[in-house]
Amino acid sequence: MALTRDFKETVAARVQSDPAYAQALLDEAVTLFVNGEPDTAKLILRDLVNATVGFESLAEEIHKPAKSLHRMLSASGNPTMSNISAIFAAMKRALKVEIHTSVVTA
Repeated sequence: MALTRDFKETVAARVQSDPAYAQALLDEAVTLFVNGEPDTAKLILRDLVNATVGFESLAEEIHKPAKSLHRMLSASGNPTMSNISAIFAAMKRALKVEIHTSVVTA
């Protein structure tokens, strides 16, 4: 059986080599939150943080403990809107991008 690279490593490598991919992940996380899919959004955001700024730097940026950020962005995490807003704003600054969403209306 051929050796394969871990999915998170693949995402991290792609984010590092393709800024448009990082932008797309951030946009998708925001869109998912707005469209009522916070669990998937948190996991995408967690991968993006790991692949870019890291939890320690993000913690310093938004004045929250790194351990709390890990919990917030876990599958069972329950971040407040102010924390999510701070995370999105910090990621936007770190990636030097604007956020573009695709909001689905009924």
